[in-house]
Amino acid sequence: MSRSERIAALAYDPGAQPAETVPACNLCGASRLVELARRDRYGYASVLVACARCGLAFLSPRPTANAYARFYEHTYRPLVSAYHGRHIDAQTVQDEQRDYAAQLAAYLARVLPGPPTSVLDVGGSTGVVAGAFARDGVRPTVLDPAPAELAVAAAAGMEVVEGFAEDFDPGERRWDLVLLCQTIDHLLDVRATLTAIRGLLAEGGHAFVDVLDIGWVLARRGSIEEAYKVDHPFYLTRATAQAYFDLAGLEVVAERMADDGHWGFVVRAAAPCEPDWPALGRGAEAFLAEVWRRRASA
Repeated sequence: MSRSERIAALAYDPGAQPAETVPACNLCGASRLVELARRDRYGYASVLVACARCGLAFLSPRPTANAYARFYEHTYRPLVSAYHGRHIDAQTVQDEQRDYAAQLAAYLARVLPGPPTSVLDVGGSTGVVAGAFARDGVRPTVLDPAPAELAVAAAAGMEVVEGFAEDFDPGERRWDLVLLCQTIDHLLDVRATLTAIRGLLAEGGHAFVDVLDIGWVLARRGSIEEAYKVDHPFYLTRATAQAYFDLAGLEVVAERMADDGHWGFVVRAAAPCEPDWPALGRGAEAFLAEVWRRRASA
């Protein structure tokens, strides 16, 4: 069975799901949007646009929050399995995450001032990454919208909270280390979530956020259609990530570039500031030009 046949067999139709239009850029608020593509890597009808002012790319229209919740509960893993041609579920994904978790723990041990005394993993899936930071007196908390994956994390001894980062109310709790690992693309409001993460940090605390750079994916995949998918509402670059941090009041203290195209940032609370909008505008122009160049040469 071909990839397209495997995906078709799932009978998932994004166009039949409740959807919402995103009229303005989540990063800079501009409403001049450039349509880049109308069909994603799965072959689904899905519109990708980019902000002409800052270069942030995102889906519009996109599934609503409730539609995404159902998607992650019932469709996400089967769809990824169909795309890759192998079975992927809450159990098998742990094997793929263990190397990532070990590398991240080793990296943070080098750049943080000391071992974290409390850990929150936002979008933490089965808890593999959070578990790399568990030790005596430290029981990580995993926040994720997928009940099946949280069940695995709970069985491994993690504290679990079901839901989206945008809706999480921690009360007075604060964490020494907040993780947002390979999750930012799945958020429905990146700016609000990063601002909330700043508020979740204990005094002297840090957060780790990594971003799959859409420019890297475009270069690797060769076309914009192969670089986006219905399960990622947002598409960032190193530059747009930095702009989000500036606005949220998060200062980058260390960063790394992974082999798979993820920029990883260690951040701490700072005073919010305005990004370099002219530089972002130049980056947006360069990104759009590269999309058109690759389309013209296809």
